[in-house]
Amino acid sequence: MSPFAPRVLVASDLDRTLIYSAAALALTAPDAVAPRLLCVEVYKSRPLSYMTETAAALFTELAAESVFVPTTTRTRAQYGRISLPGPPAKYAICANGGHILVDGISDPDWQRQVEGRLGSECAPLAEVRDHLAASTDPAWVRKHRVAEDLFAYLVVERDLLPGGWVKELAAWADPRGWTVSLQGRKIYAVPKPLTKSAAMAEVARRAGTTLTLAAGDSLLDADLLLAADRSWRPGHGELADEGVMAPGLVALPDRGVAAGERIVRELLTATRGAA
Repeated sequence: MSPFAPRVLVASDLDRTLIYSAAALALTAPDAVAPRLLCVEVYKSRPLSYMTETAAALFTELAAESVFVPTTTRTRAQYGRISLPGPPAKYAICANGGHILVDGISDPDWQRQVEGRLGSECAPLAEVRDHLAASTDPAWVRKHRVAEDLFAYLVVERDLLPGGWVKELAAWADPRGWTVSLQGRKIYAVPKPLTKSAAMAEVARRAGTTLTLAAGDSLLDADLLLAADRSWRPGHGELADEGVMAPGLVALPDRGVAAGERIVRELLTATRGAA
């Protein structure tokens, strides 16, 4: 690694960590003093996700001073809709670690490693899809989806979701090598070997970084935050709801898009402190 190359890798979740839909902004200040927002995602010709303008400015500095790696459960196509400030990231992690993008292209060697682990360590996707189809009700499930032929998720009506159903699904999935996560209106069923932390470690090896920082809000981010040298979570999301704590993990009180701004500021300060 060049002595002038960034020595810090920053792996951050995107949705409800750095970027926020209109429904997730959680703006609490009077309208006249609400933060100015920058749209960073458009879907079907409509604005979808935002950062504060202050967060965007800080993020530009963070991306210039670190190896910043967007780390998301989104598919490659869904990630491709996002336009973060500054130049495109050299590396990105999509599909919860199923794909490592290098200059926008999925790395075939990593794909083969992932396929091998899934084939040997957990039940097949088809079995999980069949169980979801048999155990759900159209009264509260709006969509059944498969992402990248790696994992499945449901789009549900939260108000109609039967109490205890998610826990029952998790209990069924666990001995089969799968994990379950409820995020907003989506219920994810993801193979346990499919992790953001494994992909982060591979990117850190390739980039030659010496310190890893991470941020995230959901249970699918837990392994990422625990594997990093230092990490942050906002005051909303599954990790906050469960009260997840660990050495090196900072639990911020901020919620919504204000938390996104605080997280970028914290990551930038930590990156500069390691220089």
